[in-house]
Order: sequence, then structure tokens, then C-alpha cells
Amino acid sequence: MSASASVPPAAANQVPMIAVREVQKSYRRGSQIIPVLQGITLEVQRGEFLALMGPSGSGKSTLLNLIAGIDAIDAGSLEVAGVELAGLSERALADWRAAHVGFIFQFYNLMPVLNAFENVELPLMLTDLGRRARHDRVNQALEMVGLADRMDHYPSELSGGQQQRVAIARALITDPSLIVADEPTGDLDRDSATDILRLLQRLNRETAKTIVMVTHDQRAAAHAHAIMHLEKGVLSKREENPPI
Repeated sequence: MSASASVPPAAANQVPMIAVREVQKSYRRGSQIIPVLQGITLEVQRGEFLALMGPSGSGKSTLLNLIAGIDAIDAGSLEVAGVELAGLSERALADWRAAHVGFIFQFYNLMPVLNAFENVELPLMLTDLGRRARHDRVNQALEMVGLADRMDHYPSELSGGQQQRVAIARALITDPSLIVADEPTGDLDRDSATDILRLLQRLNRETAKTIVMVTHDQRAAAHAHAIMHLEKGVLSKREENPPI
């Protein structure tokens, strides 16, 4: 299940999946304005797996949320999949997220009263797909992450690594063009974390999904094609990773 850490050669000739241009973002705390991102410029190619690293408070998760359309920029330009996000209404942005972005979180965010199958199916309940089509997709997604035999299990009956696999299947279920992962291995032991990272590598290679992952862990970041560091809202130069 190992994967090359090189970007597909064709990616360099394509319009970037993510194009961030001089983006600024601040938050208000009482009467204070706290700058978080200061003139960030970044390109992520289609089919690329990029790791974002940096200390707590450096702006990693803020940048990830902007790219995912969860939060809005203050200034600059942010295009994802050819769409300028700042120009979308809240409703249009919600529809865009549902169609184009899959989310993977550190603590899985699974519904405890739903089994694995139902958790993965949940995003499809907002679509026009019929029951048979939904079930076919869920079965395929769970098989892809190696959990076809656990579909009737509830989160409390699964290990941390298995729960994260369910979360990955849920992220893939709408066939998004972009996967954003915020510390996806932060709550896992080392062996489970390695399994999840190899799974992300395989999915990146086999489905050409673009993945942007925030992590504190250098070992986790080594599974991506490249690493970029954020420090006090400033983005460093790109570091290419050797194949793993």
C-alpha cells in the first residue's frame, strides 16, 4: 500500500486545484483585531497531496478552513476548482462545499447513534440519489477503506483507526474533488496513524483526489508529496518529499 510521493507529471500543466493569492485573515477579540494570515500565496495542483505544518496558533487550520469554504477571507483572492469563493453567497457556498469538499477531522465527528453504514450514507441524504444508488455508493466506499465487514458496527464498537476509516469513507462518498484533513492522525496510536496515512496515499494515487492535510507530526507530513510551514501567519517555501 506504499505510494510514490511525486506529483503526477500532468499536474504541472493544469489549472491549479487551489490558487491562493495575497490572502489576509484577521479575527476580532473584543476591541482588538488579531491578524492570523498575512498575504498568503499558495498553489496546490490537481491530484497533489500537500501537508501544512506549524506550531499552534500559526494559522494552519484557519488556512484549511478558508480553502474548504468554511470561513471567508478578508482580502486577496481564493479560487478552488476554478471557483472564486469570495464571490459566492452563503447558500451557494454551502452547495459548493457539499459538492466539492470532503472533510476528515481529528476526532472523527461520527454520529454515535448511527452505525458505520449510516454515518457514511449521511451526506447522501441531502442529494437526489435513490435508496439503491445510495447503498451502492456506501458499500463501495466502505470496501475502499477496508471496512465492508464492519458496516453494521456503531462507533463505540470500532477502534480509533476504524472510526477514522469510516470518516474517510464519509469524506469520499459524494466524490469530492478536494479532501481537507485537519490532524487526521492526531488521536491515533502510531500503527493506526501509519495505516490511515497509507490509506490516504493510496486514495490519492488511485482516485486522483487533491488532499490538503494539517498536521503537527513530521512523520505524518512525510507521507505527502510536499510540506509547507506556517509561522506567525507567513507561509514558507515548499519542501518536496522523497517517495515513501
